[in-house]
Amino acid sequence: MFEARRDLTGRVSDEDARRGNPWLAWARHSAHRLGEARGWPRKTRLNVDQALVIVLTGHAEGDVIRYSEVFPVLRSRGLSVERTTEVLDHIGVFLNDRPSSFELWLESKLDGLATGIARDVGDWARLLHDGGPRSRARHAATVWNYFNRIRPVLLEWSDRYDHLREVTRDDVLAHLETVQGSQRQTTIIALRSLFGWAKKNGTIFKNPTSRIRVGQREEGVIQPLEPGHIDGSVAAVTHPADRLILALAAVHAARPAAIRRLQLDDVDIGNRRLSIDGRTRPMDELTLQVARKWLEFRRRRWPDTANPHLLINKHTALGTGPIGKSSVAGPTLHRQTATLERLRIDRQLEEALVHGPDPLHLAEVFGLSEKTAIRYANSARALLEQAAENSTSHSEKELGPDCGALKNDGHADSTGLA
Repeated sequence: MFEARRDLTGRVSDEDARRGNPWLAWARHSAHRLGEARGWPRKTRLNVDQALVIVLTGHAEGDVIRYSEVFPVLRSRGLSVERTTEVLDHIGVFLNDRPSSFELWLESKLDGLATGIARDVGDWARLLHDGGPRSRARHAATVWNYFNRIRPVLLEWSDRYDHLREVTRDDVLAHLETVQGSQRQTTIIALRSLFGWAKKNGTIFKNPTSRIRVGQREEGVIQPLEPGHIDGSVAAVTHPADRLILALAAVHAARPAAIRRLQLDDVDIGNRRLSIDGRTRPMDELTLQVARKWLEFRRRRWPDTANPHLLINKHTALGTGPIGKSSVAGPTLHRQTATLERLRIDRQLEEALVHGPDPLHLAEVFGLSEKTAIRYANSARALLEQAAENSTSHSEKELGPDCGALKNDGHADSTGLA
């Protein structure tokens, strides 16, 4: 009638666990093969073996081992949860019943909304995050940004209404009057997405955001970093991996996600070539030096690792996955003005300033979209024009008032050019 959860807290001797337990024997054999393939050190192998004895004692055909069962037991004894569950999953007895971080976040954000509104908003947010038959999944940051922007007005409407179908056009316009600039634009886009989904799925009768214009956002001129800010970031990083990450962002304008995806085969030291997201480029002297130092450190620190990624740490060295997002530009650079993102932007702007504000060139070198390449080109053009104006004004001050008179005199100017 119901499924009982197993108690794994009891201590079992290794001798008792060995008797007539084919699942433990299979798991130990699988752990041995995984350890050899992944380069697990002896300490990790003994750790996993002890954990398998605890988890698989009394295991029978058809039993399922859940993450929620093994985590508290193994964590309390200092045993590796990640490596143990990897072995359990390999032999087909593991069930990962952890709620996703997105669902936990969404549940906290839906708290306080009216029941009818929360139901529709939750379904809309999940569709954005997971995608559907006719809609692509959005980046998690996009979903967070949309939801956080409209949550205040959803809470306000929840005090008056029970469903989104009760929200009117005047309600939307009244809220838009309270926000300005980019906040107003993001709010309109998010509300249009929400109500457009609700109208399509028949949960509302009329879209209150229809014919409300989003407007064109005015992009400001991208400003270059000061040399002192760049020097501060260079001095702040000392670990070989961090120095390589800094070089990839500052010299090659690589995004953090692209840096995490880099494989060992993407770095050709002999031919001084580097491949980032399928785009091969020459490797400069600086990148070559920091890459060599990192590879030497990697070889000494984890000589037996089977992880094919260029950048690894003590956690990923035992597996085959990439390093986490927090491992790329950790707290050291977050405290600097020249963060990885700022350094990447500055590198693309520098290319536009040095080689001319040509969007096609920028798109070819960095793989930028048309809109992004045009923005960098426009910023570079504005900076070059500003520098030319400042240079002209400085020259006029040095030459004195006669320079201005000559410049304003069309006849004298044309004669001088002739």
